[in-house]
Amino acid sequence: MELQLVVHPDALLREKSGKITDIDGEIVRLADAMIEKMHVARGIGLAGVQIGRPQRVFVTHVEGDTPRVFINPTIIETSVEQSDYDEGCLSIPAIYAGVTRPQAIRVQAWNERGRPFTMDADGLLARVIQHENDHLNGVLFIDYLTEHVRDTAMASYDPAVDPALVSRR
Repeated sequence: MELQLVVHPDALLREKSGKITDIDGEIVRLADAMIEKMHVARGIGLAGVQIGRPQRVFVTHVEGDTPRVFINPTIIETSVEQSDYDEGCLSIPAIYAGVTRPQAIRVQAWNERGRPFTMDADGLLARVIQHENDHLNGVLFIDYLTEHVRDTAMASYDPAVDPALVSRR
């Protein structure tokens, strides 16, 4: 399954993704293809809407962890402690900016085998889960920036940049 990245300013990125009602072989193949695409593009997270499928699914793979699949996720708890980090996005290649988010979260979702799970995450994994979950609601990391910071960051944005060729920090 060949997947193409949807890049900003495509209006699809602003749509709220629909709930997945049946976790079947098609969803499993989609999740596997998303993990492969994320790796090829050298990302650490990828949401369905980013490959043209506005469904409530995303995948993650941060260093030191295994690839994970989140279907119909809900962040049910966030920490009071916040942290700052320069975020980037495969759908806005070569743009990075500091975003403040909760340091830790608790998320409920279903995995690719159709089994529900709840997990606690902190640090980079918590950040990636929040970032990808935002995609499911039509929110981009640049929405967290002040107008001045966003305008400055986006001044050099070129949607024709191939995310697979962008050096990731």
